Order: sequence, then structure tokens, then C-alpha cells
Amino acid sequence: MSDTPAGKRNWLSRLIHRPPVVPVVRLQGVIAAEQRPGRLNIATVEPLLAKAFAVKAAPAVAVVINSPGGSPVQSRLISKRIRDLANQHNKPVLVFVEDAAASGGYFIAVAGDEIFVDPSSIVGSIGVIMATFGFVGAIDKLGIERRVHTAGRNKSTLDPFLPEKAEDVERIKRFELDIHEVFIDHVKAGRQGRLKAEDDTLFTGEWWTGIRGVELGLVDGIGDLHATLRERFGPDVVLKPIAPRRPFFALPRLGFSAQGVVDDLTTSLEDRAWWARLGL
Repeated sequence: MSDTPAGKRNWLSRLIHRPPVVPVVRLQGVIAAEQRPGRLNIATVEPLLAKAFAVKAAPAVAVVINSPGGSPVQSRLISKRIRDLANQHNKPVLVFVEDAAASGGYFIAVAGDEIFVDPSSIVGSIGVIMATFGFVGAIDKLGIERRVHTAGRNKSTLDPFLPEKAEDVERIKRFELDIHEVFIDHVKAGRQGRLKAEDDTLFTGEWWTGIRGVELGLVDGIGDLHATLRERFGPDVVLKPIAPRRPFFALPRLGFSAQGVVDDLTTSLEDRAWWARLGL
């Protein structure tokens, strides 16, 4: 190394220079309150968000979303927490959509200052759905008598073994419309000035490709995590994944649990149903 003043300055500059670090929080899975692996909810996500925004020198926080949706309450809580932390720490949030940010997944994505997608990502699905089964004909054929006793005339709403009532359907529709309005208001506030289509196009529950999402103003552009952050913060930017802590001692589950197998299978089928709605 040169002992000249210029050589010393170059050495000192390399020593002091630190590449920008961008925390990356990955949100993948169905959004639901239950505490199970692969579920997104405020209880599991909040610690990751807090840790990401605590990186003081970070020029931004990146959030990667891959979710078909789920609980409207948990979606709103997560989205609100992202926005609250962004305002508190005065840091922009860059959202990157992988396969899908649909329904509740898109609700969360709207918390970002900018949303980037793959051309073939699925975005939107701004609507509310409730689905049940009806087994009235089945139990009649089996000769089964259904006995229900309630305190409160509407307590048996959606009972799959009772005939559907018009007043129940009307009440459920009002319930859905209330939640839908919350969703619409959230998108209009988060994407203010950027939406490029009328309400009867954007808020029907339809979903679109990433390319079409850009045209509609639902997202801001085409871009992947690594390329976008390098372009934004320089080629030496460091991506810092923020993941849940794993226990130091993780003992394997011993023995066979029939209930555990049933729970795992049920969860797998539920997840498959959510993704299948999007053709994924």
C-alpha cells in the first residue's frame, strides 16, 4: 500500500465505506389467524417487520409477497403495521410480488410505497367470498334427523344441515359488502392518484397478470427484487433476509399422531384450495 497521502485516503475511504443494506421480509402463504407453519398473521409477521425496520442505516425495507389471500382482519392488521412502521421510521417500503398478491395478499401489498411484479404475477381479486356446503338432501336420504336448539333466531346461519333461508343470504351479503367497502377504501387510499380504471372494473373481484396490473395502476412496474434494488441503491447493495428465529434445540416429533396427520392434511387441502382459485 502506498504511503503517500493519496494512498492513505484511498485506504481510509475503502475502510469507511459500507454498502447499503436493505432488509427483506418474505410473506408467503395463506393469511389466517391460526398459529400453524405456513400461515401469515399479525402475531407471526410483526416481529419480522419490527426487526426489519430497526435496521437504522437501511435506505428502505423490501417486502416479498406470495399469497392467494385469506383473513380480511389479519390482512388489514399486517398492512397497517407495515404502514405504521414505515411512517415511524421514515423508510420507504418496496413490495415485490412473486406468483400472487391476490385478495388479502394484495391488501397487504398496498401498504408499500411502490409495488413491483413479474409480468406473469397475479394481482387484484379485490372482493369478498364466503362458501359453504349444503347437506340437507344427503341427511334426508340417510334417514338422519337434524336437531338444532338456539338462543337467538340467527344463531344457526350457515348451518350446512339446514335449508338455506333468504334472510340469511341477505344478511351474509350485507356482511360481505361491509368488508368489501373496507377493501375498496384501503386500495383507493394506498393507490391514490395511481389507479387508472373505474370502480366497476377494479373492484369486481377479478384478478389480472402483472402486466395488466401496471396498466390498471394496481402496481407500479415490472421488476424483481435483486435487479430493482441494485438499480435503486447501487451494485454493492446487500440484501438482509429477515426470517423467524429457529429454536437452538429443535427436537423432532416422535411417534405417530393420527390427529397430527389429519391436521396436516386438512391444512394442505385448504392451502391447495386457496391457490387453485388462481390456477396455481
